[in-house]
Amino acid sequence: MSARPDATFHASPRLAMEAPAEGLAYTLMLSPDGTAPDGLAVVDVDPASDTFGSIVHQVLMPNTGDEFHHFGWNACSSALSPLTGHAFLERRYLIIPGIRSSRIYVIDVKGGPTAARLHKVIEPEEIFAKTGYSRPHTIHCGPEGIYVSTLGGGGVDGTDGPPGVFIMDCETFEVLGRWEIDRGPQDKHYDFWWNLPRDYMVSSEWGLPPQFENGIVAEDLLSNKYGHRLHFWDLRARRNAQTIDLGENHQMALEVRPAHDPAREYGFCGVVVDTQTLEGSIWTWWRENGEFHATKTAVIPPEPASADDLPPLLQGFEAVPPLVTDIDLSLDDRFLYVSCWGTGELRQYDVSDPMNPVLTDSVHTGGITRKTAHPSGGDYRGGPQMVEISRDGRRVYWTNSLYSTWDDQFYPDGVPAAMVKADVGAEGGLSLDESFWVEFPEGYRAHQIRLEGGDCSTDSFCYPSA
Repeated sequence: MSARPDATFHASPRLAMEAPAEGLAYTLMLSPDGTAPDGLAVVDVDPASDTFGSIVHQVLMPNTGDEFHHFGWNACSSALSPLTGHAFLERRYLIIPGIRSSRIYVIDVKGGPTAARLHKVIEPEEIFAKTGYSRPHTIHCGPEGIYVSTLGGGGVDGTDGPPGVFIMDCETFEVLGRWEIDRGPQDKHYDFWWNLPRDYMVSSEWGLPPQFENGIVAEDLLSNKYGHRLHFWDLRARRNAQTIDLGENHQMALEVRPAHDPAREYGFCGVVVDTQTLEGSIWTWWRENGEFHATKTAVIPPEPASADDLPPLLQGFEAVPPLVTDIDLSLDDRFLYVSCWGTGELRQYDVSDPMNPVLTDSVHTGGITRKTAHPSGGDYRGGPQMVEISRDGRRVYWTNSLYSTWDDQFYPDGVPAAMVKADVGAEGGLSLDESFWVEFPEGYRAHQIRLEGGDCSTDSFCYPSA
């Protein structure tokens, strides 16, 4: 612990936006066939640097078969909470879950870009024994500990009981136990986030391990058996307060993005596909008079395509669904970025009015049938997937891999690792950075990105912006 709060902790979103720009990005590398260990790439994103756009350091893990997915920090701006915070922690460790192995790695990044090293490994047996959960998925740094969502319960196939959230100590990294006391109807899991001062959490649903580990199960999708609900929780009582069903045709309600300013009680959720129309969609949820509501506020249509140009999974539809697989919200709560992994499009919406998102711009990279080349000449396959925004909102980074078995179904020609960037105008608009193309080691794919000092899907804030 330090003698004063970490300089990368910020009381409000506005203060975080005014902080120095990121110089490094931490990007997950995964071995899709499990023959090599997954790893962490440290990427130089300082445009004044001689190694701009290059990997300057790697940390490879001691095991294989982990399938890295969504990772996060041990501590962030939420540590400044006036009620439960640990204000003198450091943003020092990255917590990386293996979704397939149920193992968690703790990486110490203190000391500069080439100093990152493995600090600790939490084996799956400890997680099983203390929580009954498996398949850790998303990490959020809370005021008093590290919160970890899971996609599986107990048993070999992860269906012995529902998945949920557990907590780790933010200094020793010991697994403490389950977070939920009363889960209500929640029986699937995916993402989660919160509004700390307003004392609520929201979570979403994907599917159970047999529905995703070996690829998408077409019969389950067409039978509407994937997740389609949002769950709202009393954060301190740790109980389900309300569940909203978006409609069973709205399959796979994934990322949830609350407004960053805690005075604003609304947020957004991305839905992968509507099984009736093949559309992707954005939903706005909000709280009014103590009750939560959600409504569809934007749709993204599929693109017609010849069956001959489609992977077997989609040939019967003769169309490419957009496949909304990630969304991210700028710290000023103005722009929402939407990854359309199927059509190869990254969309920018002005959500100043959260009930009326307005499409302001988009760029294309990859796509199932478009196959849009990157202007650098790099071999971009797959589509925009995990997206991350700089704190000042002027840079947007993204990678191209979703999940190894799903990559293989939708992009059978392969998804070699790619990480690219677009620059954002002062009033919006996107332009691809032709000079930013990260070369990854052969055989790897690239997943989530974390930015030095925090980013727009890491930190939660305890004080409103002035």
